[in-house]
Amino acid sequence: MKIVVIGGSGLIGSRLVSMLRDKGHEVLAASPNSGVNTITGEGLDAALSGAQVVVDVANSPSFEDAAVLKFFVTSGTNLLAAEARAGVKHHVALSIVGADRLPDSGYLRAKVAQENLIKKSGIPYSILRSTQFFEFIGRIAQSGDDGKSVRISSAHFQPILSADVVAELADVTLGEPLNGTVEVGGPERFRMDELVRRVLQANGDKREVIADPRTRYFGAELNDQSLVAGPGARVGSKRFEQWLQESSATQPRGKVA
Repeated sequence: MKIVVIGGSGLIGSRLVSMLRDKGHEVLAASPNSGVNTITGEGLDAALSGAQVVVDVANSPSFEDAAVLKFFVTSGTNLLAAEARAGVKHHVALSIVGADRLPDSGYLRAKVAQENLIKKSGIPYSILRSTQFFEFIGRIAQSGDDGKSVRISSAHFQPILSADVVAELADVTLGEPLNGTVEVGGPERFRMDELVRRVLQANGDKREVIADPRTRYFGAELNDQSLVAGPGARVGSKRFEQWLQESSATQPRGKVA
């Protein structure tokens, strides 16, 4: 089966491409670097020719509200139109748990706009919504940095190892279209400030972490349900403490970016 992975050179896309190839499928890793550009449309028709499944894991290069919305709407519109021309039978997209619960976040509004394009396209689809990756905790810390301390929401979240997301995404990709949305989250829930504190400490970063329930998470104020998966969600296998021990052993100690 020919599968095209849009964003196939990124963290999730590159691992998904490898996993699907290991399962014996013909997989095209599509990105601007390989001559496939969903913003301009360059190379799309040629890339999708003969494809049965398209997986979209592309991400915006900017998180600024207007830019990220333009990216996902333009990219999604062009991609879905090319899929219709090619007769693609299954569109798979990676989205974010809680996207529709946090309209104050420009990034999450853009992901909801992307989902809505998919649902209205007429192409059979599956949307996998994931909680935040363990590997994203450093960026969360950076978002709350004031130079001397790190102010972070104290809301619950349910982070997951990116490799576990890839495994679930591969399973969805090779299954029948859901024509709906499924969630995946990590096996544990934590306070966000707690995990940021532990990641910084494990890497020798001495900045104080201040828990503040009013601190916004990429534009949105959180509650304890905002970023956790709902009933029936798929669950990753890797626990946070194991990931932290493994990742800390391979990282230089110092300030987390």
